[in-house]
Amino acid sequence: MITERQKNILRLIIQEYTNTGNPVGSKKLMEEGIQSSSATIRNDMKALEEHGLLLKTHSSSGRIPSMDGYRYYVDHLLSPAEVERDDLEIIRHSFGKEFHEINDIIEQSAKILSNLTSYTAFSLGPEVKERRLTGFRIVPLNDRQIIAVIVTDKGNVESQVFAIPASVSSQDLEKMTQIINDKLVGQPLLTVYHRLRTEIPMILHRYFQTPDGMMSLFDAMLGHAFEEKLFVSGRMNVLDFGVKQDIDQLKSVYSFMQNTDAITHLLTAEADSPIAIRIGSEIGNELLDNMSMITATYEVTGHGKGTIALLGPTSMPYSKMFGLVDVFRHELASKLGAYYRFLDE
Repeated sequence: MITERQKNILRLIIQEYTNTGNPVGSKKLMEEGIQSSSATIRNDMKALEEHGLLLKTHSSSGRIPSMDGYRYYVDHLLSPAEVERDDLEIIRHSFGKEFHEINDIIEQSAKILSNLTSYTAFSLGPEVKERRLTGFRIVPLNDRQIIAVIVTDKGNVESQVFAIPASVSSQDLEKMTQIINDKLVGQPLLTVYHRLRTEIPMILHRYFQTPDGMMSLFDAMLGHAFEEKLFVSGRMNVLDFGVKQDIDQLKSVYSFMQNTDAITHLLTAEADSPIAIRIGSEIGNELLDNMSMITATYEVTGHGKGTIALLGPTSMPYSKMFGLVDVFRHELASKLGAYYRFLDE
């Protein structure tokens, strides 16, 4: 247990340190409103250090927060700051432009959040469970390459270039397109996913001499329609977080930033509240042990949940970032909801 004065001292030290990056001493705390003698404040700081909530630096008599100190602050002392009017105007102006696809909105949201904070931002779109496959076609590029175009009813268009095995003829591709349009178009994506693993293989065995090869092509063409759409902005900002890292570690962190599956796994970890703050090792990847991640979910009625997240230094201004992320997730949900209503009309 720590006293109310010690809580105020811890809160002020964290707020000052996250704003300036400088260790905080008793004189500064007196200036900030702690009405006790310098000796009393130093004793309280020492007690907080013994509790593992503060650290003493070698170069100063001041203190800085420990990982446990940040955790205590976030759990017990954090009060979300009101978002600055300029930041709110930037968010609304950026979402006010015309968008042609849902993914454009999701991608833009990551860019806005990263630009506002100078951190690395992640944006994961609403779940695909409610979507339907509404269109599929194949466009030949040459003898051995095609573009497969997939359309869903929620404004998502996927196109990808594929190399066609020599054993697959143009007649095979025509038959493949016919099967997809007859059996899968118009179905919910979860039904499409299920049929790809049950009914479709049996159909392919009836029509093709090399059904395994065709099944691989089916999976390759349709598989990415089920992927969660993750967008990352400000990957290189991790170099500016003030964390001492060697070249190999920086390379590893940047490589991790390219791993969509690994990032999605971190972002979709179960959380007890709509906004979760994970500090250091709580993030779940040792490469990020000197960072903090704020993860927030948002819900678009009838279209599932999405996620936004910020990755920054442990010394981020938590109060400001919490308030910003909270407002941002509501603005994003509102924009997506309006877009979905437009599609429905």
